[in-house]
Amino acid sequence: MKTEHVMRGLSIAAAVAALPSIALASNASSALAGLNTTEAPRVTQTVDNRVVSTLGNTHLSLIGSSVVSGAVADSTPMNHMQLILQRSALRTAALESLTDALHDPSSAKFHQWITPEQFGTSFGVADADIGAVKTWLQSQGFTVNGVYPNKMQIDFSGTAGQVRQAFRTQENHYIVNHVSHIANAGDISVPAALSSVIVGVAGLNDFRPQPLHVAPQVAQFSKSSNNFKIQQPASSKAGTPGNPMVNFTGGVRGFVPYDMQTIYNTSSLYTSGFTGAGITIAVVEDQDMDPTDWPNFVSQFGLGSYGGTFTQFQPQLTPSTGNCTDPGGANADEESIETVLDSEYSTAMAPGAAIWVATCADSDSSNFFGGVFTAADNLINNTNAAGRPNVISASYGYGEGFTDTPSKTAIDLMWAQADAEGISVFVSTGDSGSNPSFNGFVINDAGIDANSLATSPNDTGVGGSDTADILDGTTKKYFNSTPNAVYGTAKSYVPEITWNTSCGNTVAAQNLVGLTALKFCKNALIYDPNGYYVTSESGSGGPSSVDAKPSWQRVVHGAPKDLSRDLPDVSLFGGSYGGYSWVILCTGLYPCTPNFASPVELVAGTSLSSPMFAGIQALLDQGLYAAGSWSPNQGNAAPTLYELARNEYGGATGSAPSTLAQCDSDNGTKGTSKCVFYNITAGGNSTQCIQVTEFAQVTPDCYFYGTIQNYLEAYGPTLVGLTSTSATKYNSNTAAFSSQAGWSFANGLGSVNANNLYSAWKKFMGLP
Repeated sequence: MKTEHVMRGLSIAAAVAALPSIALASNASSALAGLNTTEAPRVTQTVDNRVVSTLGNTHLSLIGSSVVSGAVADSTPMNHMQLILQRSALRTAALESLTDALHDPSSAKFHQWITPEQFGTSFGVADADIGAVKTWLQSQGFTVNGVYPNKMQIDFSGTAGQVRQAFRTQENHYIVNHVSHIANAGDISVPAALSSVIVGVAGLNDFRPQPLHVAPQVAQFSKSSNNFKIQQPASSKAGTPGNPMVNFTGGVRGFVPYDMQTIYNTSSLYTSGFTGAGITIAVVEDQDMDPTDWPNFVSQFGLGSYGGTFTQFQPQLTPSTGNCTDPGGANADEESIETVLDSEYSTAMAPGAAIWVATCADSDSSNFFGGVFTAADNLINNTNAAGRPNVISASYGYGEGFTDTPSKTAIDLMWAQADAEGISVFVSTGDSGSNPSFNGFVINDAGIDANSLATSPNDTGVGGSDTADILDGTTKKYFNSTPNAVYGTAKSYVPEITWNTSCGNTVAAQNLVGLTALKFCKNALIYDPNGYYVTSESGSGGPSSVDAKPSWQRVVHGAPKDLSRDLPDVSLFGGSYGGYSWVILCTGLYPCTPNFASPVELVAGTSLSSPMFAGIQALLDQGLYAAGSWSPNQGNAAPTLYELARNEYGGATGSAPSTLAQCDSDNGTKGTSKCVFYNITAGGNSTQCIQVTEFAQVTPDCYFYGTIQNYLEAYGPTLVGLTSTSATKYNSNTAAFSSQAGWSFANGLGSVNANNLYSAWKKFMGLP
């Protein structure tokens, strides 16, 4: 068998780009051998609209405290709603068992990925039950646009009036955080005869996941300082967000692909011939980008020789339901910075990969998920193997508190199906500390939460780290003062801390002024009496309130003994304290020019971290396939990552091995050359939170340390605190959340050495 793997590896290396779909098709059916999920229809009674059942948790609980600004007109179109079906307990257990086997190298079903049609036949709802639901929808005047191949979703359209009549719930306009939204006022009802096969309807509200990046900055390079000067009007409020006592008067730093490749050691894989060639990474978006940006980025940073490709398109089902239309934005004035970021920095790490920018419009769907969900769902359900990617990155999110049960079920269904098909999914965990719903704002009226797009046990959540050199004063050790030919300055791996821009950053508090974070924040009130620098900007992490902890997340040192799926799984560079370090984008309005003669855009966020890890996965996929893996696909990366981390950090019980301390990120390059993971143990993502005292709503999970007399000179007296699991005390044990040895809510397993990760993964699979 080993000889056969060697020979296959040689032939695959020669023609890797042509073979992924062949490998997928040849082994798909063997995974289902011996599996019996045959069952009788569950709809056995006559469907009677007079006998109904209410489906619990099918409306957003948060609207109960929101202002109603009027009813939605009955004539309002509600297009491409998703009726989410409920699989039986038998098929649920069978899918979970198969998923475990697909990731177990000792199983005969290891990596025997299945197709969307096979997923639907074995794990979807029976055709007779689907037929009964379709007939009822049509009887209520809805247009049934199609049934997904997974046999778990029915795409249908209608009006708000039809929704009110059929599901017995009123669509209203609500004001939430000063923004107008549409949502159903109460839980829906369906005929009792159908209730056993229906979870609910995803698409009765328009709370859609938001891009998880920091507001981009326009900056001009300075040859004299080799830094960038941010171009913005001078502010009367001097200082930088989160720390008004620090100003980077010499400019800020712009990282380029070379820096990320060096820090996370993907460059060693390029030397071995692994660039992502033959692997497809799809970034899922709700707005287009200027297609000239990507070749400009590739050219500017010396990535053209690797042979990567770029395609922007709208993924469709077969037959098409019409639920994915072009959102627009393929020009400099209207493009999405999020889309640019995702496409360019997945390429930065996997310069030989095929990049698919899959976009669907929000405007043609009333669905909570909008275009991002539709784009991902259509790719995963593509019945042509060539139309499914190897890797997906989604850089969007909202907390589970902003997600109704049918919508959350649809997310988890989507990622579970991707995993069964072998698609590796990476999702940003968020940019606002212990609650990802406050990107660009400050946590208020809400407690600890986790990104609903990332808490599925079938995806890998990617958090944000920061390089420690600025606060540690070690920049000269890890970075050259003069950029190289592709504008890079990184010399090696750089110690990392949790990305946290707030005064809750324990490393900043200690290194800058010798204080605890709590005292640092109290001191900041003196210099910032109106709270202009109060922020929750930080890499996000926290426990799910919906999804249970998968068995693979229990195995590593530091894993909390809770019952929840916890985030993040891993972290890569996301941003910096004080906004000093960013990555450079090449955009339509600000294209990159030689030597940065013209301004560029700088950006940060876990929207950067996720596509970078997707790029790393593409390198692994190509390398493992060349080494003899039956398929280039690896499915969900998390189970393998945790198993490899257990080897380095130790298990959940017992004493930790010496490699736990040896692979501490604080060690930098000293003694860490063989580490797969860099354990980030400094800092944490406990950030500021507020409560406007004139409002009745209480902000939970916040330790209040003071009062802003007139927040932003507009909101009056406002309590300000730090996110904490205790309202009465704040320390390293209650801070939400502190870094620690092993796994943590701040950083997950930490970051990676990509070359060492490849070697360890190959060994895990038993490949030569």
